[in-house]
Amino acid sequence: MAHALLKAHDRSVEGNLWTTIVLLLNRLLPRPGRRCNNMKINYSRKAGFTLVEIMIVVAIIALLAAIAIPNFVKARASSQISACVANLKQLEGAKATWAMEMKKANSDTPSDSDLFGSTLYIREKPQCPANGTYDLTQVDAKPTCTMSTEGHTL
Repeated sequence: MAHALLKAHDRSVEGNLWTTIVLLLNRLLPRPGRRCNNMKINYSRKAGFTLVEIMIVVAIIALLAAIAIPNFVKARASSQISACVANLKQLEGAKATWAMEMKKANSDTPSDSDLFGSTLYIREKPQCPANGTYDLTQVDAKPTCTMSTEGHTL
């Protein structure tokens, strides 16, 4: 049977069984450095990016940053206003609760030690996110922030 395979592939070669196997493997398996026709690997000679391509990418990123940064600043300012207004509402509620529980008049002004503490109305004194400070004022008046010119008001 080995001679039949040998004659089918190469009629000029005769030998024992091992010679036939080696010849068949040499014809079927590719050698190092030799490519098979059905297993070609295409290599591109172009590697990396050109300077123009990199410059275009940098320009696009700069354009996107120019659009995004002003919107980020506006969003930050509006979120600071919202947080400050929420803090002012919390202070107003604490003042009203303090005045009712302590039977205070509308003209009385609470101090920090009356409202802030672990067993009091607010655990810690809130901070304005825009680095303003809060003034508690009288019970009948709304608390204020020093950044009220920028919209930090109730």
